Amino acid sequence: MTLFERWLSLWVALCIVAGIAVGHLLPGPVRALGAMEVTHVNLPVGALIWLMIVPMLLKVDFGALGQVKRHARGIGVTLFVNWLVKPFSMALLAWLFVKHLFAPWLPAGQIDSYVAGLILLAAAPCTAMVFVWSRLTRGDPLFTLSQVALNDTIMIFAFAPIVALLLGVASISVPWDTLLTSVVLYIVVPVIAAQAWRRAVLARGGTAALDALLAQLQPWSIGALLLTLVLLFAFQGGRILDQPLVIALLAVPIVVQVIFNAALAYGLNRWVGEAHNVACPSALIGASNFFELAVAAAISLFGFESGAALATVVGVLIEVPMMLLVVRAVNASRGWYESPVTSPPVRRSR
Repeated sequence: MTLFERWLSLWVALCIVAGIAVGHLLPGPVRALGAMEVTHVNLPVGALIWLMIVPMLLKVDFGALGQVKRHARGIGVTLFVNWLVKPFSMALLAWLFVKHLFAPWLPAGQIDSYVAGLILLAAAPCTAMVFVWSRLTRGDPLFTLSQVALNDTIMIFAFAPIVALLLGVASISVPWDTLLTSVVLYIVVPVIAAQAWRRAVLARGGTAALDALLAQLQPWSIGALLLTLVLLFAFQGGRILDQPLVIALLAVPIVVQVIFNAALAYGLNRWVGEAHNVACPSALIGASNFFELAVAAAISLFGFESGAALATVVGVLIEVPMMLLVVRAVNASRGWYESPVTSPPVRRSR
């Protein structure tokens, strides 16, 4: 992991402080940046999010889809957890924690927006950071690559319908035009641009040239993420200072979901007989989120100052420590995972 990746939670915490300070000291310029919109898409944030997403998508080789058949059972578990469990379990957890258990301590006018942000966070499986987590567990690189490529392909078509369905179930108004615009701007176009750029670089200089390009772009990608967070918290600063407990409360359903989905994918892979180096990346992609997309969609759909934007940022805040916890758990349990599943002894009557 790079220095930025290892200490991402610290940088996010510093961005909270910096953003709140900027919002308090420079309210005029911050409001001017927030007003720079076209069809509900904030132009400065859109540019920053492209800087975040495109370098990450450059790592994805869609040619790896041909490897899916090698680990069909593991891929099946990944797809089941990512698309049939994860978004719906988060909607349930958001309803339970945000709308009921924590409602007395949350701003009443933002509760639906918080729920929407949590749903957006869970509806997009992680992309590039999965390669980092998989490497820390000695995961099968071809399986990791194939599951990321397949999930990104599905996300192009499934993200908008799933978000619309779950927001509708939660009785939250869905601006379809803005949602579809977000999908095109932050999934379809970046995927096409990144793959065209990837092919051009590989054709010119091979894998070495691609690795060099990714190394050059990595600081820009992380820097864009952190600057976006500064802007988000500049808009959210007053609300956070009034109710600092909000961030801690929003973190609870995210933490529960990470543990639940990681354990479910890990256990299911053992049940179907997949190897440990397949179960690990399967569990990790099930537990993590494509938070860059979630932040972008939340801003486009509900605005900079919304509870939805804040909820997705909380996902960024706890991503690294929670995923390192999952990495530690799957590494430590390798002996249990690879032990034969035995039936309990049959007691004989005398």
